[in-house]
Amino acid sequence: MPSTQTFQPSSPPTLPLSVPRKGSQYNPLSQPAPLRRTTISPPQPGSSVASSAVPSLTSASYASSATGDESSTGGASGVDLVELLNERLSNAVNPLPVDRSLARQAQTSGELNAKHRELLELQALAQRRLKSTRANFADGMKAAKEVKRDLEWTQKRVSTLKTKAEKKYPTAYRSANQRYPTSVDG
Repeated sequence: MPSTQTFQPSSPPTLPLSVPRKGSQYNPLSQPAPLRRTTISPPQPGSSVASSAVPSLTSASYASSATGDESSTGGASGVDLVELLNERLSNAVNPLPVDRSLARQAQTSGELNAKHRELLELQALAQRRLKSTRANFADGMKAAKEVKRDLEWTQKRVSTLKTKAEKKYPTAYRSANQRYPTSVDG
């Protein structure tokens, strides 16, 4: 019979934390600004942030939230911070080296792809040539074996004829052998 056990996680031990007290070293500006809702007008047609999902903040609303001034309404008049940041970032990064490196990367990738295709074609060509060379080699070996067999048969036939001629015509054989001596293969 299976037993059922329940798991009860133990709470981690707590450590004492030192909490700074408000004193002469307390800086009220170091606290984060209180959260509050701000009203934002929709972007104007033709503005650079019309397609952005980021709401635009004005410098006035940003300044009032940073100082904690609740009397400011934070209207849509003023400088658009997202546009300002976009301008600053676009000026901070020079896109020409990035564009050049991307173009060079694309060019190198294309060259590598072309070389890869060329290597695959050469490999296929080498495979076809190897196959035909093996077939030619097999045919050559077959022909060499046939020639060897024919030579062995011919040598055997000549030896047999020589032996018969020596037995049937011994005097003529000796005189022919003296006149035309046989060479001994070493």
